[in-house]
Amino acid sequence: MTPTNIRNIGILAHVDAGKTTLTEQMLYLSGAINKKGSVDKGTSHTDFLDIERQRGISIQSAHTSFIWNNIKINLIDTPGHTDFTSEVERILPALDGAILVISAAEGVQAHTESLWKALKDRQIPCLLFINKIDRIGVDINNVIKELRSELNITPIIMQHVTNSAQQEANILPLWKDCSEKERLSLMEPLAEEDEELLEAFMDEHAPEFNILDSKLKHQVISCHAQPIFFGCAKNSIGIKEILNGIVNYLPSPQGNIEESFSAVVYKIIHDNSLGKAAHVRIHNGSIKVRSDVYNPRIDKYEKVNLLRKANGNSWEETKILNAGDIGVIIGLNESIIGDVLGESNQNYYNSPINMPLFTTQVKNIEDKDYAALANALQILNSEDPRLEFEWLRNEKEFHLKIMGWMQIEILTHIIKSRFNIDVKFNDPSVIYKETPLTIGEGFEEYTMPKPCWAVVRLRIEPGERGSGVQYNSIVSTDRIKQKYQNEVERTINAALQQGIKGWEVTDIKITLIGDEDHEIHSRPGNFVLATHIAIMKGLSNTGTTLLEPIIAMTIKAPEEMLGKVAHDLTTMRGTFANPKISDGKFTLKALVPLATSMDYSIKLTSRSGGKARITSHFHNYQPIEDALGKTRKYIGINPLDRSKFILWKRKAITL
Repeated sequence: MTPTNIRNIGILAHVDAGKTTLTEQMLYLSGAINKKGSVDKGTSHTDFLDIERQRGISIQSAHTSFIWNNIKINLIDTPGHTDFTSEVERILPALDGAILVISAAEGVQAHTESLWKALKDRQIPCLLFINKIDRIGVDINNVIKELRSELNITPIIMQHVTNSAQQEANILPLWKDCSEKERLSLMEPLAEEDEELLEAFMDEHAPEFNILDSKLKHQVISCHAQPIFFGCAKNSIGIKEILNGIVNYLPSPQGNIEESFSAVVYKIIHDNSLGKAAHVRIHNGSIKVRSDVYNPRIDKYEKVNLLRKANGNSWEETKILNAGDIGVIIGLNESIIGDVLGESNQNYYNSPINMPLFTTQVKNIEDKDYAALANALQILNSEDPRLEFEWLRNEKEFHLKIMGWMQIEILTHIIKSRFNIDVKFNDPSVIYKETPLTIGEGFEEYTMPKPCWAVVRLRIEPGERGSGVQYNSIVSTDRIKQKYQNEVERTINAALQQGIKGWEVTDIKITLIGDEDHEIHSRPGNFVLATHIAIMKGLSNTGTTLLEPIIAMTIKAPEEMLGKVAHDLTTMRGTFANPKISDGKFTLKALVPLATSMDYSIKLTSRSGGKARITSHFHNYQPIEDALGKTRKYIGINPLDRSKFILWKRKAITL
């Protein structure tokens, strides 16, 4: 039995597009709240942290639910600022559909493209809501043009917009209430994916509305079509229409309550009274209070102490969660984000939308808070694994990876408000990576002092840019038993966290090409140790080149500033395409190293008197000369210091 009366959706947008205001209006119109909140006044129902209300931005995803046309809509409002993209990533496995909100004034922005790509890669059906149709300067046709050119989507226009760019802006129905000629025009993009419609279109015969509407729903669910809704959320325009769109076009959950239990943990919160709370999406089966949940990652069962389910803006206790439900499980003390529970081997997480590009050190201001800060950062890292918290105990240092300056401000506030610890952050530095220069081998013969035996030979090669880490073995299990080969494979990523220049190694192919184990003396840990040493020897033989993060920028500014901007980009080692010039303004797209452009947006905005605008997002990593980048010392004991590394691994010495 598949649940049909549920919709699990997320609202995504570039910051300031109006998605939280849209959420407030949905809650109010559905009757879930009695009074509409305001982002500007700090009273919105889905911005519950003090810092969110103060800053008027969403930092964490917020869960809510309401009923519309007898359908329960579980809605997750997400942060729009790029510094909190990891929060968006985590909720995607919980969704069956999404609303992508776009400001009619700003159009398609850099982060809009990133969000759309994430939805497309994960095949999440999507409706688009073009907000702020009342804003001065709005050009609806230009926004639609950008959707086609920038996002490469198939827009299905659901409404007419009247009096756009004016306070009186409004919408009129189009999809349902249109002439046969208009229906023919509207069905044209659908006909590209449907032979029956294509034949009707060629014959200039539009089918009945119900048939065409059913075809639209099918193509939305299969991600071939995207209905475009318009509105002005702050003025309550277009709210009913987008709610009807959610119910009519986005899919219900595909899970089956009769099948074996499976779920994914997509969020972790530490509750002061209840402890660790695992937010889960139930894909199949059901789960009850006091039942045992199997976690394959740790090969262990954990007891369910409490279940919760979203009801309006609060979480209420429930006795059972079924397929299709979004809920909270209390009792999964060893589960982490990304764990798949029960009988499923599916991986619900794809490549990241964005990644941390900076590393920073955080320090406790009061000496007495050292241990407390270590504990606090471990908790925050479990809630946001992208922080990649690193505790250098020997140096008594705490390091985090972050997205940007805004995240530092927010973390400082959270550490103070949640844990009552005053901290300061060092200025963040750019995260470089390294990759092999050429093909080479790494060999390690770890056979003394006995009992031990692991002889490992690895071939190391440069990989394609952006390919990450690729591993393969061509060694027979007669030479190295499979259980030992498994240890080699499991060790690869850990061994590549620091290369010969101190940075994570990527875009690399590693092949196990030899050598042998020993029937008596070999242990799994021997191959872990040997792999670390062999990889570092191999990288020393191949040499490595630094990779630096490149940012894709879109710059819009008055035409008279074009020469100066072009000079700036050249000075920053950037490359750019020919600009587009229209109405006295230019739009220019460029690729610029992050290290040279960290404060350029602030500088250009100041220099232009606020008339220039930059949107940017991570593009890729590209090679750079060592002199232009930064190398760093190896943290811990370097495997190239073979004797000391072996003693450390055998616990004969400590750091």
